[in-house]
Amino acid sequence: MSVMTLRNVEKGGMGGTLGAYAAVLHVLGLDGDLDAVAAVDTLGRDLQDAALPQSTRTRSASRWKA
Repeated sequence: MSVMTLRNVEKGGMGGTLGAYAAVLHVLGLDGDLDAVAAVDTLGRDLQDAALPQSTRTRSASRWKA
């Protein structure tokens, strides 16, 4: 890993690859925490879904009758 890549990861820059972040976590002994990142987060999913805009259009019943 180059010094520039490491600096980018340390600063939290968007140019760092996932592999670079994983390598740094491995060196620091924190690579086991990657499992927690990949875990299903039901509360986070519910919060994300709650922030979605709701449709304001309603369908009229007569429009969909055959």
